[in-house]
Amino acid sequence: MDWKLTLAGLLIGLLVGMTGMGGGSLMTPLLVLVFGFKPTVAIGTDILHGAIFKSFGAAQHRRLGHVHARLTMWMLLGSAPASLAGVALSAWLESRYGDAFEDAARQVLGAALIVAGIGFFVKTFIHGRVSDQPYRLTNRDRVSAVLIGLFGGFVVGVTSVGSGTFFGLAMLVLFPLTAAKIVGTDIFHAALLLWVAGAGQLAAGNVDLGATAWLLCGSIPGVLIGGQVTVKLPDRALRVALALVLSLAGVKLIDFPGANAVLLVGIVLGGSVGVIALARSIILGGRPRTASEGSSDG
Repeated sequence: MDWKLTLAGLLIGLLVGMTGMGGGSLMTPLLVLVFGFKPTVAIGTDILHGAIFKSFGAAQHRRLGHVHARLTMWMLLGSAPASLAGVALSAWLESRYGDAFEDAARQVLGAALIVAGIGFFVKTFIHGRVSDQPYRLTNRDRVSAVLIGLFGGFVVGVTSVGSGTFFGLAMLVLFPLTAAKIVGTDIFHAALLLWVAGAGQLAAGNVDLGATAWLLCGSIPGVLIGGQVTVKLPDRALRVALALVLSLAGVKLIDFPGANAVLLVGIVLGGSVGVIALARSIILGGRPRTASEGSSDG
């Protein structure tokens, strides 16, 4: 299983490096569905892995000046304690209800993934207000940032999903930041938040440190290699495909009546989109994305 975990980390790292999207959201369902991890352990391992993994991107964006530090801190003011509350609630429910909570956690994770998939899809077609001028936060902005942090942080603490999807989408809609600033602030905040949530998960005993190490062996070089790839599939098609994958993973986890039919339709649609996008890329010869076109959700 060790080399398979490294391969999984490599694939996730390549996805994030090549597309700049929150491929890390796929790690938890991958650990549950493919490797058979308990949902609570998969969530904890994913969170700590994400904290380490995303710190590399956060450091780079900070160095490039793509981080709105004040906005990050105001969001973190709400998200850090809320994520710990989410971890604490998850640990309490697990100790009180045991296997019954594992089943419930699977359902909650599935629902969160479906919401995340919808969020990615919506985010693909939304263009927020943009300003090249330095943006100073108003009191309303600070309140909004804290509220965003409270809600998103709690979701991350309970499910490990949303550190990139929810916060990136919220910033895109609410704050007039350039794409680079949204990307940088998003991943910088996600790294800080996941360190807080990861410490809580580690204290709760929900982290497989061995699995985390094997995942990092693949994900760190994967993201560095992926970032060097110059010929890419169309960014919008990749985002739609990732949204579909997240949603289908959620459907599989919930496993409601008719889920297999939904999965089959989704796989057919996703495969069709992938073939069309690949054919278009080959015909047009591909082109590198500019910095403004790239996006990173962690």
